[in-house]
Amino acid sequence: MITTSANLYETLCAPLREPSQAPIELVAANDQLAPDARRAYAEVLKLRPEPARTLLRTASPTAAGTLLVADCADFTELMISQEATRYTKTIEAQNHRLELLAKSKERGPLPSYAAAELRLHQAAAQVTFGHEVQGAWNLRQTYLQMQAVVQRYPGFLPARKTLGLCQFFIGALPPGYRWFLKLLGLSSSTEAGLQNLGLAAQRPNDFQPEAQILLALIQESYYKKPGQASQLLTRLANQQPDNLLYSYLVISLNKRQHQTERALAAYRARPEGAGYLPLPYLHHMAADLLLYQGKYAAAEHANLLFLRQYHGQHYRKDAAFKLYLAAWLANDATAANRYRQQIDATGRTAVEEDAYAQRFYEDKLPLNRLLTRARLQIDGGYYREALATLRTFSPAAATPLRDQLEWPYRWARAYHGLGRLDSARLFYARTIALAGRAPYYFAPQAALQMGYLCQADGQVNLARVYFQKVLDSPKHEYKNSTDAKAKIALVELK
Repeated sequence: MITTSANLYETLCAPLREPSQAPIELVAANDQLAPDARRAYAEVLKLRPEPARTLLRTASPTAAGTLLVADCADFTELMISQEATRYTKTIEAQNHRLELLAKSKERGPLPSYAAAELRLHQAAAQVTFGHEVQGAWNLRQTYLQMQAVVQRYPGFLPARKTLGLCQFFIGALPPGYRWFLKLLGLSSSTEAGLQNLGLAAQRPNDFQPEAQILLALIQESYYKKPGQASQLLTRLANQQPDNLLYSYLVISLNKRQHQTERALAAYRARPEGAGYLPLPYLHHMAADLLLYQGKYAAAEHANLLFLRQYHGQHYRKDAAFKLYLAAWLANDATAANRYRQQIDATGRTAVEEDAYAQRFYEDKLPLNRLLTRARLQIDGGYYREALATLRTFSPAAATPLRDQLEWPYRWARAYHGLGRLDSARLFYARTIALAGRAPYYFAPQAALQMGYLCQADGQVNLARVYFQKVLDSPKHEYKNSTDAKAKIALVELK
């Protein structure tokens, strides 16, 4: 084991080599999924792995397309269920498929593409289940193999989809992850990633919907352009009302865009029944939406349902924190204390929401009831109600610094949501000025939003100053995601 780890470290740190100069080959019509595999892949996209496996029984068992779609079914089931008992079995099946692909006599790009895609699935699974070094190795292999496929088959669009995804997210890694890039020996750019994703999204191919969704979500999350994602996901969900993945994406997008009623309507209309994977995280999202509306008993029920059905370790602390909020805001002190203790007793802190919940538990600084209610109202898109709540709170000299910072920040967010941008700027600036080097997320988030506002107004130099403030901010619970957005914004300003 020690020898293996040492060799792996040396391999990871080896200089990145250019792909071999293989001759460029044209993409033929048979470089597509076979009909059975294509139908099975459509079932996987609906989050129906068992019907997909049934369709694959009539396909050639060693064909590259069959092996790829079979792995998509296994990987999807593992990542959604988060069941540790599935992990080893999934990795073993991936290794067996990789051996078959290595021996394949199939011509064209599909075998090499399938092998690289399997490596990416394996990397994601390994990182999710705490095997970060092995995951880093497979991410490196994916990147190099996809580079080689694109170089040899420049017209094979699925490879551009995956290469573009890797290029974007490696290029978007915040400064705190420089050690990771050094370990991988990789460098990349978000612009190249977007270009490759765009090619795969614009032209027909077996994996075009994947590329379209990835590109739209990147534009929404990192470039403050939700229109494309909203139109695309609404259209896809309307075209395939039996597609649970599309329903999930519509719910998630509307939640992020503070459209609570639309998100809840999509949650209640989601497809259910035999063949679909259980998707417990939907109940966790619904619990948030119900908290925004002040429906605390319903929110508690939804999060308890999530915890009963969910087998993973992520979002458990966040769920316990939201259960605490529901009980605390409903004035049930006994239940609130019980849920607060659960924060420390369960889950991991790998995702930012869980880290925030754990910090709340460890700080032992009571939340302010009015500011908390205003925060939930703003997250739900109820901006006028949030302003009414904020008017009932007035900070004093004895008010904790955290609450003194949160108060102007919430005013800014409410005004921003209402389109009253001059007022939003005033309160964002007040938050930044008051914060100094305080280790809370309010000032970095305020600086990020000020940067976006200045960018929209054509104030490029001032936008650059605010985005740099984000990167220079002290460590806080949301630093990784906030820094990534600021880094991409600075690149875009160039």
